[in-house]
Formats: sequence, structure tokens, C-alpha cells
Amino acid sequence: MRISSIAKSITAGIAAGATAAVTAVQDNVLTTGEGVTIALAVLGAWGIVYAVPNKPKTTV
Repeated sequence: MRISSIAKSITAGIAAGATAAVTAVQDNVLTTGEGVTIALAVLGAWGIVYAVPNKPKTTV
């Protein structure tokens, strides 16, 4: 199965954003600072995962 870099980065962004969002709404209130944290988690995951290349396939 071949997964492109864009698909990996979207998945990582969703996972990071969801993790930050779950932590942020534990008190049933979403503040501006928590919203910024969620956005930065998504953007950071997108950038980092997209920048790292896939491992090249080895031939045996």
C-alpha cells in the first residue's frame, strides 16, 4: 500500500488537533488560548509530517 505525504500529513493533523481539542474541553469551555493551541498542533503536525520523506522501498 502506498500512502502519499499529503495523506499522512492530513491524518497526523487530524490526530494532533483531536488530541489537543479533547484536552482543551475537559472543563466544557474552549478559550482563545486553547483554540490557538489546537490550531498550532494541527499546523505543526502538517508541516513536520509533510517535510519528512517516506522511507524508500528496498528491493530484495
